[in-house]
Amino acid sequence: MDPRDQTALEMAEAARAWLGSLTPEQRSVAHDAAPADDERLDAERRRWFYTPTDHGGLTVHQQRPAQQRAAMRLVATGLSMAGYVTVVATMGLDNVLDRAEGFVTRFDRERGRDPGLFYLRVFGEPGGDAPWGWRFGGHHLSLNNLVVDGQLVATTPCFMGADPASAPLLGGAVNRPLARVEDLGRELVRSLAPDLAGRAILLGKAPSDFVTANRTTVSEGDQVIPLAGIFRGARLADDSEQAKLQAMSDAIDEAAGYTPEDHRTVEYTTVPKGLPGRDLDRSQRELLLVLLGTYFGRVPDSASPLADYDDAALDDVHFAWAGPTAPGLPHYYRLQGPRLLIEWDNTQRGANHAHSVWRDPEADFGLDVLARHRATRHGR
Repeated sequence: MDPRDQTALEMAEAARAWLGSLTPEQRSVAHDAAPADDERLDAERRRWFYTPTDHGGLTVHQQRPAQQRAAMRLVATGLSMAGYVTVVATMGLDNVLDRAEGFVTRFDRERGRDPGLFYLRVFGEPGGDAPWGWRFGGHHLSLNNLVVDGQLVATTPCFMGADPASAPLLGGAVNRPLARVEDLGRELVRSLAPDLAGRAILLGKAPSDFVTANRTTVSEGDQVIPLAGIFRGARLADDSEQAKLQAMSDAIDEAAGYTPEDHRTVEYTTVPKGLPGRDLDRSQRELLLVLLGTYFGRVPDSASPLADYDDAALDDVHFAWAGPTAPGLPHYYRLQGPRLLIEWDNTQRGANHAHSVWRDPEADFGLDVLARHRATRHGR
């Protein structure tokens, strides 16, 4: 059996088991319409967040322990072991963040930093040839998977973050779930000769967040969206909590100190910014490949495109950086090439709040495959 078929089969078995364990009331929240290539019919599946807001679906809190385990079994089918460990570590970080903030953050819910508010939803009927998919998300996590004709065809957008990005452990050790994702990018930019660094570094200061944010599709000219704009709904129901969120959002943007010209310098463009892989030497190209692996290695080997990145493919991957290159300072990087967009930022909370996302600008959520499937099956 094709490995991608096997992964899809495992997903379908886990999804059916989870849905089968739910009460009708739970299932009404956990199960949604089948994926579609019509944006109007598929709008909810294509909504995603990485902030502590309602991601849509059944939360951990709303499930019994056996149901929670079944849910995590489904989540695990879409991840490598390293990816799964990173996901569950990220879920637990909300407890650490809650302490760091003094156990007072609330937003529009009883507890603002809550490891139980991670949401799982299945779209369509798992198994068979009809398209189906699932989404798992919560604060600093968003996993999006699509299966068509019994094969896993899309795993993007794939977002993982960490807040705090670095926290102490006993004996002087440090907990850094995304350490290699950060450190390899910095190692690459610091390895560049001055003339190459001048082409790779777009700006000496970093944006307040990654540029394309949680947009359903990425487009020419996309710029940073302020934090307050990355929540479900226009505003929080509680006016005082909305005011706190807006103040936090404004403070983040003010700390970045970006002018309109700065935003234009780092905005997303379909023509990649930065330095192409073809201009890197052998050791730098090896670094670039390992860095790509910190994103592609989140999913099972059967779904990872890493093997496709031979020398010719690496030639077309552009590397761009914004901000200082010294450790501990706010910074941002982007990797961009055909069917590839990766963004990283660690800028907030004194560069101790990290975001990382892997996207396919042409076919996030499997839109290309859905369109072909519909054309083949319905003669359109």
